[in-house]
Amino acid sequence: MGGIRQNVEGAAGIKHYGKAMLVDTPICEFGLKAPDFKLSSFDTTSYTRDELVGAKGLLIAFICNHCPYVKAIITNFVSDAKKLQTKGVQTVAIMPNNYITHPEDNPAKMGEFATEHCFSFPYLIDETQSVAKSYGAVCTPDFFGFNANLELQYRGRLDNLTMGKDGNRTPELFNAMSMIANTGSGPECQIASMGCSIKWK
Repeated sequence: MGGIRQNVEGAAGIKHYGKAMLVDTPICEFGLKAPDFKLSSFDTTSYTRDELVGAKGLLIAFICNHCPYVKAIITNFVSDAKKLQTKGVQTVAIMPNNYITHPEDNPAKMGEFATEHCFSFPYLIDETQSVAKSYGAVCTPDFFGFNANLELQYRGRLDNLTMGKDGNRTPELFNAMSMIANTGSGPECQIASMGCSIKWK
């Protein structure tokens, strides 16, 4: 999943593997305010940023249905998100890909994916990709952890297990969001998430 990124010039790390492009997320810009948005879920229900934030924070995850990196972490992600709800942190997933060129990410498939994995949070579609751009999202999965004041405090990976491999799991995102719920601040040292680049129009 990569090493700790202490200081990067804002750009994500990009690696090419055949036709796939793997991206490391940039480091956390602490205190950055969450841009406002209004998006619809796969079932056309609309949500705004302010409707989604919990009493202790908001976790925004840019994900999709087909990315192998998302598939590898989705079970643990859903489990961690459910646990965070008990701490006052709400989660929302946003699908930013161009589903015309990648139909496996279309709204109907989003609904199937959410049902299959028992999502306890909304799964929204960013039709214009304007929300992903306003947040600076670069890949799936890409996690943004905000405190109750909607100030960015976490931009790291889900855990220490590469591609969902077995081992002693350290739930880094869950631990960070728990810290944010308790103190309003996230950990100084964060390890970049890695995933497939967003499929831009």
